[in-house]
Amino acid sequence: MDLFTHFLVPFIILNLLKVKNKFSGAFGGISIDFDFFLIGIGFIAPELFIFSHRGITHSFIFGFVTVVIFIYILTRPAVKSFINKLTKRPFNVEFNAESVSFAYFGVIVHLFLDYLTTGGIPLFYPISLTRFSANIYYYTDVFTTLLAIAVIIILYLRLQHKYKKMVMFSFLMIIISLGGIRAYEKIDTIQSQNLSDGYHTITAYPTNDLFTWKVVESDGGTKYRYYTYNNLKKENSTEIREVSCLTIQNGPYQEAHDAIKYADNLPDVRKFKWSSHYTIINAKQESGKWVITYSDFLGSRGQDCITVNVFIS
Repeated sequence: MDLFTHFLVPFIILNLLKVKNKFSGAFGGISIDFDFFLIGIGFIAPELFIFSHRGITHSFIFGFVTVVIFIYILTRPAVKSFINKLTKRPFNVEFNAESVSFAYFGVIVHLFLDYLTTGGIPLFYPISLTRFSANIYYYTDVFTTLLAIAVIIILYLRLQHKYKKMVMFSFLMIIISLGGIRAYEKIDTIQSQNLSDGYHTITAYPTNDLFTWKVVESDGGTKYRYYTYNNLKKENSTEIREVSCLTIQNGPYQEAHDAIKYADNLPDVRKFKWSSHYTIINAKQESGKWVITYSDFLGSRGQDCITVNVFIS
């Protein structure tokens, strides 16, 4: 989800519940997306790949740590004065237990919204690196982003509160409705497919188009079949591709397996596999080394493939 939606949703919920400290929730809702300050750490030290967007801050534990620091910074006199001048509106958030509590509510809302999007987030880090995702929304929904910007502009204007309340309620209902439609479209897309040729598991991933989904079928561990499906027209794309999970060329299997086992522990490879939806491996022996390419046919959040060389001793 986008920054504007992350600000608005907790703000609207707290406003409708008549909570005075609603701006704490709103700023808490955007706090963990300031992880771009940490991205450089992941580039400098690939083994710390958790320092990335939708990485370490997008967990229950470090989300709390992040929001405490964020609210503390926002409530410093110089920062509060800057926000007041910038917005020309009173900024009355204080650094206390109440504000931090509502801000963490904003974090929880943020995590839930990002959980709905493709790619996933490590909710239980540092207990687990596993990323969780419902894969209902695409990374960022253009319509939702534009609508959120429009709502923020309306709320900034000096209109009667009853009109602002109508706008906020309408926005929330639209978000819920879009989520419901997308969830239905995903389920219906999956149920519309006929598995064959040894494929027995299936899932679908969202695109920017509400009715178009990327469908992936698996035989349980050796190969995948993938294509796009338009659930409105009830038709598959003309291009249906099959890929093997592992391909070995020009060398013995056990030697390739040992080279892959070594490569799997390299920081750049661990980072790639963590960011990928699916990881397929192509290992080719040439000139006294194994050239191992890891790729993600759906496209990861960073790069689509990575190649490493493992020299034969």
